[in-house]
Amino acid sequence: MKKALFCLILFLVFTPLFSYAQQDKIILLIAEQNIEGPQRAWWASEIDLSTTEATIAQALIARGYKVIEPQDLNKIVQKERAFRVVAISEGESIKLGSLSRADYVILGKAIASGGGNVPESQMRSCFANITAKVIQVKDGKVIAYLDSSGNSAHTDLVTGGREALVRAANSLAEKIIAELTKVKEGGK
Repeated sequence: MKKALFCLILFLVFTPLFSYAQQDKIILLIAEQNIEGPQRAWWASEIDLSTTEATIAQALIARGYKVIEPQDLNKIVQKERAFRVVAISEGESIKLGSLSRADYVILGKAIASGGGNVPESQMRSCFANITAKVIQVKDGKVIAYLDSSGNSAHTDLVTGGREALVRAANSLAEKIIAELTKVKEGGK
């Protein structure tokens, strides 16, 4: 009984340490534009994650990945002017990933747009589309090209666009996780 209890305690103490060491580190670089607003990106001067990035980050963290926060990259971004553009290139994103010791960079664009009125209501249709590449930093190889879409209906276009972006981002997050799982299992 004592031996089993001792083993259980060791398992509980050391399992989190081992799993933390095994976490893949990911940088999310997804420029976002919601319903005719400006295209935004935290690395170009904004200080927070976009709706898309925040949604994807939540899903990745829940599955055991470490998402590198913008504040952890701030010094690197401030030193390199090439990183401070909304449309960051694939090469520059890989360089940022390398400097920050990330395993993967998710590079993409998310756009929400408004559609027509929903019949017999005050609501408007909203749509979001996201395209992204999953890039392995160590060799610069693109391991997946992904896309997703989402929709919403809301009386406020900006809120409807945000809801559509969240739906598209949730779908994209599952696709990203599936691709990363394939790589870990040796499928790519």
